[in-house]
Amino acid sequence: MQRFAWFKWQALFHDWHLFGQGLVKTVSTSALALVVALALGILFGIMATAPWRGTRLISRAYVDVIQNTPLFTQVMFFFYALGHWKIYPTPLWIGVIGLGTYHGAYVAEVVRAGIQSIHRGQMEAALSQGFTYSGAMRHVVLPQAIQVILPPLTNQAVALIKNSAILATISGYDLMHMADSWSAEKGYYGPAYLAVWVVYFLLCFPLATYARKLEARVARERGGEVKAA
Repeated sequence: MQRFAWFKWQALFHDWHLFGQGLVKTVSTSALALVVALALGILFGIMATAPWRGTRLISRAYVDVIQNTPLFTQVMFFFYALGHWKIYPTPLWIGVIGLGTYHGAYVAEVVRAGIQSIHRGQMEAALSQGFTYSGAMRHVVLPQAIQVILPPLTNQAVALIKNSAILATISGYDLMHMADSWSAEKGYYGPAYLAVWVVYFLLCFPLATYARKLEARVARERGGEVKAA
């Protein structure tokens, strides 16, 4: 039994280049999707705190629709709907669009909460000095909010990396898809999924640890500010 189990691992190590290709696709998709999520999140987060009711409603609608529907259905929508419109992006770009749109809604909530944590007097003071609303947000409010925003943003990056496994459902040649294909061909499911589990852990654990340290530092700094006040 032990020799048979070792034989499975030997086969896995022999074909590790396949998993390496999947890892590259997972990392590249996650990185691009994170850029999309940040862009959408910052935009809709600012819209959620804007003084205009219309922009707040648009932001609320985006966040509510995305957060209250499964990621799987959203990826499937992009996969089939774009093809219906004669647009045929690669699975990588479907993943980037789907993951970016999904996590953008959560980033928007993080950004909104971060902006609202800054005393409104900061915005009023900036406007009184001649800043436009966008200028005050960019130069005064957001730089102060970043320390509050950064820890949950890091947690969103962790969640995005884990959710990138959704690419396996559209043959995205990511890490999970490679594990599915290899294990189905060889019949060695245990080593394949255990190896993928370890790789995801190695990708996500450092980021999660960093997020906890950031949260602790922000808590100490804000606690010091409260005592000083």
